[in-house]
Amino acid sequence: MGLLTVLLLLPLAGAALIALMPGQSAIRIRRVAIFQSGLTLLFAWWLIGRFDPAVAGLQLFEQHSWNPRLGTSISFGIDGFSFPMVLLATLLCFIAILASSGIRERVKGYYLLLLILESAMLGVFMAQDWALFYMFWELTLIPLFFLIDRWGGSNRSAASLNFVLYTMAGSVFMLVSLLVLFDAVPGHSFSMANISAGAKGLEEQRQLLIFFGFLIGFGVKMPIFPLHGWLPLAHVEAPSPVSILLSGILLKMGSYGLIRAAEALPAAVTALQGTLVALAMISMIYGGLLAWRQSDLKKMIAYSSVSHMGLVLLGIAALNLSGLTGAVYQMTAHGLVAGITFLLIGLLYERTHTREITRYSSLVRVMPRFAFFTTLAFVAAVGLPGTASFIAELHALVGGYERWGGMVALATLAVLVSAAYGVRTIGRLFTGPVRPEMENVSDLRTGEMLAAGVLSLGILLLGIFPAPALEMMSASISQLSGAFALYQ
Repeated sequence: MGLLTVLLLLPLAGAALIALMPGQSAIRIRRVAIFQSGLTLLFAWWLIGRFDPAVAGLQLFEQHSWNPRLGTSISFGIDGFSFPMVLLATLLCFIAILASSGIRERVKGYYLLLLILESAMLGVFMAQDWALFYMFWELTLIPLFFLIDRWGGSNRSAASLNFVLYTMAGSVFMLVSLLVLFDAVPGHSFSMANISAGAKGLEEQRQLLIFFGFLIGFGVKMPIFPLHGWLPLAHVEAPSPVSILLSGILLKMGSYGLIRAAEALPAAVTALQGTLVALAMISMIYGGLLAWRQSDLKKMIAYSSVSHMGLVLLGIAALNLSGLTGAVYQMTAHGLVAGITFLLIGLLYERTHTREITRYSSLVRVMPRFAFFTTLAFVAAVGLPGTASFIAELHALVGGYERWGGMVALATLAVLVSAAYGVRTIGRLFTGPVRPEMENVSDLRTGEMLAAGVLSLGILLLGIFPAPALEMMSASISQLSGAFALYQ
């Protein structure tokens, strides 16, 4: 059994163990979930020692025949695109489980579904067979549907159904594109390597039609304008730990899949550069403006994710070294920023039972620790120097400037809007007189500070010392950007 298979099975083993436990043992169930997710986290980060950043291709590759007649296999591997996402997924899943202490009902089902979701997300990032990728992609829907529908807010049924219908509709387009690719390439294999090699020989018009299906399928999950309709409702109604995973990891599945599709269909993505950059600009500005208009803190963060993922699309659309570096780095940076923001807003909601920004003021006097971490999170979201988002935005904007010149200055509008609602939120939360109903709100506890501190440390380390993370990604990104250069 390969190392990546072990990594995939660790959360499933925890889910199986929880399934055998009596439902009344809530404390023991939580401890098992924390232990198993923590073990998965340690194992994934231990793999850093076995990952060679100088190698552009797949590492730790393993393959087992699944259905030879259909050309499918159980194959796993990691590279500079997928490994950072694996590390991010294990970290945020552990944080989400730590932050789930407020779950009091149906505890067994909740933690079991979280561990299944973790395994499915890891499968998406490690799969090297498109059929296996699609299976894990669809598998994430099942636990997410029940997590939102059973433990969400008052409008949870509509939110869960909306999320599933949007994602399944996008998946239909992705599946059709996969089947057309399978039929078009020699050998009729779902192997990512074989499809990538064979698809490059297709004529541009056919590549465009296939890539359009991928763009819809992955664009729903990112999400990009105008496919973002499911996101605000799902975030508002989902439990805050689930929102951490929705924004921190699930959105990255879409951008990761889009990179893999672009790798297989370089002529199509090159021909659609103008369309992609237009969608990126609209997503960045439109998402920022909608976030600015919100008074509900969760809705504001949800719409800000549309804006931040627009920056990822801008980097991908540039198809050059700087742009792709910014895209992958932003995927990691936004995962950390969204994770800590939803963590803190969720903890605040548990204490005050409101997310309306107008209901707060001068929380810095009663919650100084919360104020520190929240201010850092919003500063990081704006992309100030010293944070991970600054490194990502700088690379993406430089890549865009190299490709389109001064037109990329439009993207700075999104940065200004982000700064505007970030400063406004900090002002509303932490200045002014203390409201009587907020005088006795408790500050962050030790465990909550630990979770927020880990994410904050990641944001600062990636912002101040970006070299190790950039080195991990650089070989794979250089190889892909070099391949796109042949079509420009």
